[in-house]
Amino acid sequence: MKLYRAITTVTCSPITTTPNIRCTFKNRCNQEASAMMDICVIKENDPFCEAESDWPVTKAGHKAVLKCNNAVGRRQRKCHVGTTTGIWDAEVSECVNNEVEDVLQMAKIVDSGLDSLQNNAAKVLLKLNGVTNNSQQINTVSNLNATVQVLSTLSGKKNLQANESTADDFLTSSSNLLENTLENSWTRTSSDQENQSLAEMYLHSVEHLIQQSNVTTTPKRKNVEVAEQNCLGGLQCSNTVFNVTVHLLGKNSSSLKTAGFQHLEGYLPNNDTQFEPNSIVVSAVSEAEQSDSVKVKIDFPLRKPRPRNVELQCVSWDTNSRAWSPRGCQWGGPSNAGHCTCHHFSSFAILMSKYPLDLPWISQITYVGLSVSVVSLVVSLVIELAVWRAMIKTKTLHLRHTAHINISLCLLVADCCFLASSKPSDLPLSWCLAMVVLKHFCYLAMFFWMLCLSATLLHQTIFLFHSVSKAVYLRFSLGLGYGCPLLIVVGTIVASQGFTEGKYFSRETCWLTHIGLLNGSIYAFVIPSWTIIFINVFAMLVVIMKLLDQPVNMAASSRREKRAALTALRSVVLLTPVFGLTWILGFAVMLVDLTSGALAYLVHYAFTLLNTFQGLFILLATSMADKLTREALLNYLKKSAPRSSESSTKFESISK
Repeated sequence: MKLYRAITTVTCSPITTTPNIRCTFKNRCNQEASAMMDICVIKENDPFCEAESDWPVTKAGHKAVLKCNNAVGRRQRKCHVGTTTGIWDAEVSECVNNEVEDVLQMAKIVDSGLDSLQNNAAKVLLKLNGVTNNSQQINTVSNLNATVQVLSTLSGKKNLQANESTADDFLTSSSNLLENTLENSWTRTSSDQENQSLAEMYLHSVEHLIQQSNVTTTPKRKNVEVAEQNCLGGLQCSNTVFNVTVHLLGKNSSSLKTAGFQHLEGYLPNNDTQFEPNSIVVSAVSEAEQSDSVKVKIDFPLRKPRPRNVELQCVSWDTNSRAWSPRGCQWGGPSNAGHCTCHHFSSFAILMSKYPLDLPWISQITYVGLSVSVVSLVVSLVIELAVWRAMIKTKTLHLRHTAHINISLCLLVADCCFLASSKPSDLPLSWCLAMVVLKHFCYLAMFFWMLCLSATLLHQTIFLFHSVSKAVYLRFSLGLGYGCPLLIVVGTIVASQGFTEGKYFSRETCWLTHIGLLNGSIYAFVIPSWTIIFINVFAMLVVIMKLLDQPVNMAASSRREKRAALTALRSVVLLTPVFGLTWILGFAVMLVDLTSGALAYLVHYAFTLLNTFQGLFILLATSMADKLTREALLNYLKKSAPRSSESSTKFESISK
């Protein structure tokens, strides 16, 4: 074993062999002491913290304690076990400035001095006002704690009646304590419970002092504002502090005192992982006793705008649970987001959820529905290609099946994009933008191809003797079906100042934006689609009337055209309500808020079901429900089956 002696740099040199190590340092030792006060006894191989600045050598697991310089209290620092030496914790200072300590001591004896309680309290608050005016002087946790204890001590004096001058000093001091420069002192602590109880102590003390004080003519402070109104004989009285209006309803025989506190909402305890404060703290107190008939209405300006489908809670501070509680308070709903109604006096605030409301099973329904739609659209396209030659015997049938193929193709691409962007947060911004452009174009193209179908049917029905070739129909349909959607998409992008997030598309949804009524890029889809739905309904009525009006003894070719027209009309009749109702509900989804209640949930589920299963509806309406298509498909399958059987027979005969 070796014995080491500390030198000025706190490095040790061996001097003899002993089971212990002896280190000396500036006559400071707070470990296991030896006979000499300047000797630190540390067991060999036991790590210790080397001296830093004026902190002494300290054995691991021990705490070094020093007096404060020119202040009251002490400084502490703990030494933890390290690999070879100890590791210092951060310094914990309990130092309180002498000026602050003097005010605290005066507050503790305020009712035992030679003068009256009111006069002594006035002197304490005047001195506290001077101390808190210099925020740098109290910008530590210990100093802030001492100043709050002054307010807490005074609020506990039952017979204290603060006059206007005294109230002015205490409100100024209370406002100074909420300055932004002191934020770190409110929030930085070794124990969350310790700091949060400091904010609770502040709120309780200031509330009590306001209730005891005459604050009728006190001016507005930067961080604390109070207002008082006599409610005697009135059915309603109200106060406004920091643009927060508090109404007291019903007959009251006392005054209403209201106080608003800036920044305090961020210092009070909030262990709720779902909700966070979104308003200032407003206190409403009255000289009347609490009763069940109390009704307090508060209109809060929100700190941050409430996003759609995000829930708000009106809460009051519960001193028993030391937390925000929604008991006895009711939120005004999405149409009146900052409005609260409570049935008791307390300190109030609004909490906002960190996350939007989530519909149960909505993701599963979306994935299942889109998967079914994608498979159905692929099957529909395969059927169309299989029966193509057998079905295009007339111009009407040619147009109908051309439109069906393009409608299915557009919806297939849109559904695949919808699936790819189902989790927008997982997509890069460029991919999200690409999905929005493709969905915007493909959904529009789907509607415009339906317009092509109804427009050509209307033309053939009204202008019986005006024949148009298939090539002309095809050029017209391609121009209308794809040209118009392309122009709308490009025009929307230009009007939205390019691919601007928040104007053309939303990063949160990977879809077009809805800012307000007739405001947002979504109207570049809603207005064209609703216009097409209206035109299709009008065209259907005209075509049906014309077809019913035609004579029975018409030529065979005309009967064939009429049958083809009826087949095409059936597609329009079946698909228009499905697409129309789907996107009417889609627009309703943008307008209704999930916080509105059961109706909003019903609209969201209905839209999701109709939208995700559109591919299945197309398969049923264009293939399964059409007799001509079914017959053509059966004939195609019968023709394929004999070839297979014949080939098998030939192979067997050759084998024999």
